[in-house]
Amino acid sequence: METALVQLSSPDEETQSQRIERAEALLREQNGADLIVLPELWSAGYFHFSQYPELAETEIGPTVRMCAAVAKDLGAYVHVGSIVERAGGALCNTSVLVDPQGNVAHRYSKLHVFGYKSLEAELLTAGTSLPVADTPFGQMAGTTCYDLRFPGLWSELSVRGAEIVVVPAAWPAARREHWKLLTSARAVEHQVFVLACNAAGVQEGVELAGTSRIVDPAGRLLAEAGTGEEVLRITIDPSLVQTTRREFPVIADRLADYSGLAR
Repeated sequence: METALVQLSSPDEETQSQRIERAEALLREQNGADLIVLPELWSAGYFHFSQYPELAETEIGPTVRMCAAVAKDLGAYVHVGSIVERAGGALCNTSVLVDPQGNVAHRYSKLHVFGYKSLEAELLTAGTSLPVADTPFGQMAGTTCYDLRFPGLWSELSVRGAEIVVVPAAWPAARREHWKLLTSARAVEHQVFVLACNAAGVQEGVELAGTSRIVDPAGRLLAEAGTGEEVLRITIDPSLVQTTRREFPVIADRLADYSGLAR
């Protein structure tokens, strides 16, 4: 499975349409990739909170529409990262996976909206579902940025069969070491591939960490980007998930429920 993580910046002076056009050019350079992944809220810019209402869109909006066109032309899966989705009267941080026919194969709205020194929790509504998609490469799921800090969410994903977890993010440079630690920990804890695509550059004075990462089910770091804009491209073997789980059966040994244990 040829995987390309497109680590983008979202400069304050760049408009959404300019950014989508620039991203499309980068995506179209990834011919031969099976899966292309973008960061969290890249087309709006995560830290551009005041612009969320005007930049909000839907599954048929400009960001997903562009990614669907690229997916069809390249015959690849494209994970759009996430968009500020307008859902009725609410706004959500929603990830979308588009298949090679340009159809939506998976969507996930971020469950843990972020409140620490951020307006996300004030502006966006948390999701209510945790789907896993069947793809030719295995069972694929997604979490978004802050979701990395909640192992219970990841345990449930593995219970639901997830083998590959895509993590679009806008993780700040100030907590880069947490990003590295948690992406590795979630992979080895739950014996999944973690494909973590982070944003780069500076938004509203906040420096993003970059360092997009691909970690295998045994916790081995297969590839890591630098801190600037970059495409991280590598071939992975999805069958390694089941091989790892057979050889070292952590998932099988895990208890279904720990809450009833004596104190």
